Amino acid sequence: MAAEIFPNKKPANSNSNSAQQYHQQNLNNNNTIPSPNWQGLYGTIRERNAIMFNNELMADVHFVVGPPGGTQRLPGHKYVLAVGSSVFHAMFYGELAEDKDEIRIPDVEPAAFLAMLKYLYCDEIDLAADTVLATLYAAKKYIVPHLARACVNFLETSLSAKNACVLLSQSCLFEEPDLTQRCWEVIDAQAELALKSEGFCDIDFQTLESILKRETLNAKEIVVFEAALCWAEVECQRQELTPTIENKRKVLGKALYLIRIPTMALDDFANGAAQSGVLTLNETNDIFLWYTAAKKPDLEFVSNPRKGLVPQRCHRFQSCAYRSNQWRYRGRCDSIQFAVDKRVFIAGFGLYGSSCGSAEYSAKIELKRQGVILGQNLSKYFSDGSSNTFPVWFEYPVQIEPDTFYTASVILDGNELSYFGQEGMTEVQCGKVTVQFQCSSDSTNGTGVQGGQIPELIFYA
Repeated sequence: MAAEIFPNKKPANSNSNSAQQYHQQNLNNNNTIPSPNWQGLYGTIRERNAIMFNNELMADVHFVVGPPGGTQRLPGHKYVLAVGSSVFHAMFYGELAEDKDEIRIPDVEPAAFLAMLKYLYCDEIDLAADTVLATLYAAKKYIVPHLARACVNFLETSLSAKNACVLLSQSCLFEEPDLTQRCWEVIDAQAELALKSEGFCDIDFQTLESILKRETLNAKEIVVFEAALCWAEVECQRQELTPTIENKRKVLGKALYLIRIPTMALDDFANGAAQSGVLTLNETNDIFLWYTAAKKPDLEFVSNPRKGLVPQRCHRFQSCAYRSNQWRYRGRCDSIQFAVDKRVFIAGFGLYGSSCGSAEYSAKIELKRQGVILGQNLSKYFSDGSSNTFPVWFEYPVQIEPDTFYTASVILDGNELSYFGQEGMTEVQCGKVTVQFQCSSDSTNGTGVQGGQIPELIFYA
């Protein structure tokens, strides 16, 4: 991802190709400009200033950046750096300024330092997924707030269940409360995906505790338990300990008791946690008694279930009806497109049922973006003959980004006639989320904006 603070301007004279050639050579190779009149090739001070980026020409300071064994020597120009950063100003022109020709910076990665220099010299923000965190660190260290904000925006845009736990840890370190809140939104709604991600095992102990304490985690407790054991195994390796059961429990410490083992389904406890070896015999016996005995023992584990998240329902029809010979399915696809103005997580659809008494339906639900399947599930549900909607869930909630149309589809198989929606709305306000609907070319069974099936989107926000 590359975004420019100001749009590029072409050199005003006929030597534009030469100017671009010199500029590219300078960016890539850290060479001086060979032309004796290079200044004349550029029409603006911004373009002339940009030529000095990573350039030995007139450099009056050098930085040795990176840890021992991975350093890179980079040229700099004190005036340019001081104009862009109060830290550099104090370093070069403050009361305690030291006149050093070479400055060592072992705690910043060379690629991140170059990204910061590019912003200071060129007014260009050039971020990459593998260096954005290091660039954010550099921007924070040298107090370059606009670059730091761009890094946070980049991270928020690329946020997913796969990296949410790691970014949560980093956002706390960098004191970025908005990013922290976005991370929690993803972790809460897609908790099981986040806990099963590789990134979960890379978090620090403090972040682990904050996740295990979380009331709104939308996950089965057995998944939380298994994730904690995976983290403990990796933590043993970090501490150069053999990953035995004893050492796993040791590195978990008091965090083990934040796992709400007594709230697991009995089968999950009996076949999982009870046989893991992590619990002592007394703890295992007491938890079994907790499940079965009228007088329950005192436990160190938290015994109240997590509150989880309450799903919201966006209903797009103002009424529903049924008529003879409608609505039949016969394996055809009902589909609708929708877009939201805020990030949400689609957990499932609310579907109509039989208008001729109770009946069972088989439903294949699907969610796509630009033809790419993001989530699908095949399940059955039972309708009681009423005009109510009946929830059908995806295996995991699907993250939906704002201002982009997604396609919701369902293929229903059932012998009975069904209710269908009428007086459909193109826009629905659901809490703080606005949902827009439009017809889908995938719909081959009559569903559209004004009427048909898929009356509800079920989501977390």
